[in-house]
Amino acid sequence: MKETTLYSAFARLEKLGHLRSYPGSYSGGRERTYYSLTEAGRVYYRQKCEEWRLTQELISKFILENGEKDDGSD
Repeated sequence: MKETTLYSAFARLEKLGHLRSYPGSYSGGRERTYYSLTEAGRVYYRQKCEEWRLTQELISKFILENGEKDDGSD
């Protein structure tokens, strides 16, 4: 993933209120931007995890159904 893609995603999530950014620096003294999840971001994350779980469940059903038909078990 390109760095610009990542920062574009962070900017969108921040605009939606899912992330907050704050300035900081590390031992080398360079300025950095740090991000943290907001409560809204945690809720959004849990929703997306549930959507992914349901998607995996559906895909697994299709794979299982097709596997049963392909191995002659009808």
